[in-house]
Amino acid sequence: MTGSSGPTIGPTIGPTIGPTIHGSAVLVGDQAVLIRGPSGAGKSRLAFDLILAGRGGQLPDTTLVGDDRLFVTPFRNGLLVRPPPELEGMIEIRGLGIRRCAFVAEALVGLVIDLDAPDAERLPPPKALRTTISEVKLARIPVASGFPPLPIVIAALTTIPGCIEMRAADDCRKKSG
Repeated sequence: MTGSSGPTIGPTIGPTIGPTIHGSAVLVGDQAVLIRGPSGAGKSRLAFDLILAGRGGQLPDTTLVGDDRLFVTPFRNGLLVRPPPELEGMIEIRGLGIRRCAFVAEALVGLVIDLDAPDAERLPPPKALRTTISEVKLARIPVASGFPPLPIVIAALTTIPGCIEMRAADDCRKKSG
């Protein structure tokens, strides 16, 4: 099932009931980026920035999943995210209000971004880069308050994990981007 346009992972898996979270989600390539944080932290802004980065070629095709409130459901060994029907295809753009855009009806989460995260560090320990939602373990990026999240999210989506060791530097340059 699709929204106004864009990719899907197949038919809707079940009724859109169950736990909801306050956040935004964007499908980047074949994985959703789930954005969490307190009110006013910039969740909608980051979602729209990611959509623009996809349109600009910095990321693979990027499409809104949902903004403000999302259903999350464990599915196969992952976490399925969907917008409530009343919010499908809507995103808040600060200064313009609520706008409509292309969306997908559901996607599997591959990365969680926590804005205004109290545990954000310059060099986070491995434990800080994982989270669990509905008993599903996921990759996570904690972003400090006041730090622009877009560059770090683009870096996480376009670089090779584990390329921090000196002996891997040449291999990392060949495969990143």
